[in-house]
Amino acid sequence: MERVTAPDDLDRIRAALDAARIALEPFTPGEVEARMKSGDDPLTAADLAVDAAIKAVLPHDGEGWFSEETKDSPDRLGRDRVWIVDPIDGTREFVMGIPEWCVSVGLVVGNRPVAGGIMSIAAGHTVIGSVDDGVVLNGEPAAVTDRTDLRGALVLASRSEVKRGEWNDFFPTPIAVRNMGSVAYKLALVAAGLADATWTLVPKNEWDVAAGAALVRAAGGAVFGPDGEEIHFNQADPLLPGFVAVAGGLEAEVRDFLKPFRANV
Repeated sequence: MERVTAPDDLDRIRAALDAARIALEPFTPGEVEARMKSGDDPLTAADLAVDAAIKAVLPHDGEGWFSEETKDSPDRLGRDRVWIVDPIDGTREFVMGIPEWCVSVGLVVGNRPVAGGIMSIAAGHTVIGSVDDGVVLNGEPAAVTDRTDLRGALVLASRSEVKRGEWNDFFPTPIAVRNMGSVAYKLALVAAGLADATWTLVPKNEWDVAAGAALVRAAGGAVFGPDGEEIHFNQADPLLPGFVAVAGGLEAEVRDFLKPFRANV
């Protein structure tokens, strides 16, 4: 099968995460001042420092760039290869000192997520991979779980969504729910086989999930929208209707399982 990623893409992702780690060294989670961009969406100097560090080493001529912390440009829409980045996914947790934030770097080729790297410094997890090369967790080969029964499956939920009561209907079901911050980190855990699934039935931006989507696909899992639809990236409107990521053996069951819950959204 013909490769869709370049031979050096994973090395470039590693270099970007290394640059992000260095940029974060002056900052201490839980001791960082934040201002609000809009509503209750925080922004810190650390977000901007990581954004600049990654952008300085990652995109090459002819490639698009789309980051939560960089002013968007329609130029990216005409590019076949686009880097989609969230410098700190889970900034709220970063500000509060909760170890559930990460750096998220994704590569989209032809509107499909094909490679990514997610680094959780606090948890000591770095997940890197591509659809051509598979996935590694801290340098060791990894893959989604081999679970085929949704009963007892570990499903990671959004801490904010749980707080708002949006997971109340899921708690009586046979799944095991664990709530945490950073959707990108949740996706990385699914890709690494440390959880069976994660989903959100509310809108998310492309930068929240691009890297994780690539990693889950690369690890043998499935990703799709809340109604079972295929998700396309590098769109003019980057707001997705929701997102589902599951171990491959659970895909059909999760699609059916979510239908009545989606109807109630």
